[in-house]
Amino acid sequence: MHTFGQNLVFSLNATIPIFLMMVLGWIFKKVNLLDEHTTQKLNQFVFKALLPALLFMDLSTADFKSVWDTKFVLFCFFATVLSICIAFGFSLFHKDKAERGEIIQASYRSSAAILGIAFVNNIYGEATMAALMIVGTVPLYNIIAVIVLSFTAPDNGVKRNPKQLFLRTLKDVISNPIILGIAAGIIWSLIDIPQPVIMSKSISYLGSMATPLSLIALGASFKFGEAKDKLPISIGITVIKLIIFCAIFLPIAIKLGFRGEKLIAILVMLGSATTGSSFVMSRNMGHSGTITACAVMLTTLCSAFTLTLWLFILKTLEYI
Repeated sequence: MHTFGQNLVFSLNATIPIFLMMVLGWIFKKVNLLDEHTTQKLNQFVFKALLPALLFMDLSTADFKSVWDTKFVLFCFFATVLSICIAFGFSLFHKDKAERGEIIQASYRSSAAILGIAFVNNIYGEATMAALMIVGTVPLYNIIAVIVLSFTAPDNGVKRNPKQLFLRTLKDVISNPIILGIAAGIIWSLIDIPQPVIMSKSISYLGSMATPLSLIALGASFKFGEAKDKLPISIGITVIKLIIFCAIFLPIAIKLGFRGEKLIAILVMLGSATTGSSFVMSRNMGHSGTITACAVMLTTLCSAFTLTLWLFILKTLEYI
């Protein structure tokens, strides 16, 4: 019984502070400390400056040759591929073909960068394994999202050039600030140049702001009114996103020998909320974005409970 209590406290300590920051963001928006424009700029600032700084900070100071794990990166990649296949199968049950792209993207695309880094950081104090997980998943997330949303977009008389779409996707992946932060961190680690104190302190100041500001901005972005539309399909997406993927792939990850920080990174990859950037992408690709917005709200709310449960199970079974 004593162990049960300790494991529960461990799980709550890992999840509750993260979701409290999101609640604070929502409250700040309600009391007009944050508005729509500021929240949007805050999201951009976190994505383009703070998260890359945090990832660079963790990777550049790590011994990357000893940290790199090919098996782990490949597992993240192939688990994501299979998750996309499951999401595609689920979308076929939906009658409106034009909305299937949104369903697929919302079902597989995790907030791996923001929540992944937040969780691993909160438990282990660094995000090296979260960075490796991002290497295996984020490029794939973006490429598949563009392909799926392009082929299922409502026909508004706009011709879509597949070659242009491919080149734009490739450019987006290569210029993704998070990928650039990871690449810069890896290169610095491999070159093995000592960081001047001025540089390391400045980057650590930026990096330490990344997690709290990203969560506040995420909370401030919530629009609960939009979550009422498309509720049934969003519940289906939430069950797949937060429960089914974890139930399928976590046992495989454990069987393959992943433990501790790696297993937490895998858990977040599989069972964290749908990323808010999927809404922006679905709108840019000619979709209404209603299903995506609803899925983001619902998965984010429910993940506070499901992630705590998964953490509790893994801790109780002594895998983390």
